[in-house]
Amino acid sequence: MVKTLAKRMGLLLLTLLLVTVLAFLAFSIIPGDPTSSILGVDATPEQVAVLREQLGLDLPIWQRYWNWLSQAFAGDLGTSYNFRMPVGQLMAPKMSATLLLAALSFVLIVVISIPLGILSARHAGGWLDRVVTVADQVTMSIPNFVVGIALTYLFGLVLRWFEPGSYTSATRDLAEQLRYLIFPALAVALPRSAMTVKMLRGSILSEMGQDYIRTAYSKGNSQSSVLWRHVLRNAMIPVVTFLAMAIADIVAGSIVVEQVFAVPGLGQLLISSIGNRDYPVVQAIVVLVAAVVVVCNFAADLLYRVMDPRLKGR
Repeated sequence: MVKTLAKRMGLLLLTLLLVTVLAFLAFSIIPGDPTSSILGVDATPEQVAVLREQLGLDLPIWQRYWNWLSQAFAGDLGTSYNFRMPVGQLMAPKMSATLLLAALSFVLIVVISIPLGILSARHAGGWLDRVVTVADQVTMSIPNFVVGIALTYLFGLVLRWFEPGSYTSATRDLAEQLRYLIFPALAVALPRSAMTVKMLRGSILSEMGQDYIRTAYSKGNSQSSVLWRHVLRNAMIPVVTFLAMAIADIVAGSIVVEQVFAVPGLGQLLISSIGNRDYPVVQAIVVLVAAVVVVCNFAADLLYRVMDPRLKGR
């Protein structure tokens, strides 16, 4: 187990390093120069040369990568070209909005999918199961930003349950912030909830056909007793792992949905930074999201091995 953990940890670090290389190269070789966004098109060649030297853009690409990577390991993500402030300081308030949206989305996924998955499995083949299955198929096929647009139109413009674009930060009114974020959180949660319901239903029905379940029934246990005391304990193992892996997708989905609901999180900062060629900011956000994906997958794999004794030692 220790050897397996060491190998996977090494693979994790190697993957993160590769992500930093790709993120840096991608925004270093694409056409366009940040100096044009900063100085404007009327800047003289002398002004451009001076600014490139100040930003370190005159250095070879390998040296610029090494400087950026070593500074990042020291906790310095660089300075924003556009805002002229440390990237970490610029990202901090945006990150809090994104993480709160992601956390709320995760809670909604659990609250929606677990009861529906259990009900669908208990009534397999019945009208409730058919309704849930159809709703699942429809919801899974719709991108979360499309769900966000539909929710904005229905609850924002028609029912007027919230005012689109009127986001309030937690420092001003936490309750108002949560009330606004519930709708983008739903846009993120609904497609993932549909996948979780389908997985949980299948996992429960698979466990119901096992020999130990027939033994439990033969001992006089009721359906509810068997479900709660025996089936769910094993059926939830792949579902919990799936939800752990879904955290990365939830964060990414939150960044996308922020654009629809005008939430001032990492998504808006990423889009504006790409347009302004603010590469230090873009690189930091891309590496952060990629790191979340890699770490969540790593944690989910470990969690699955801990929860399933059959995988111990592999």
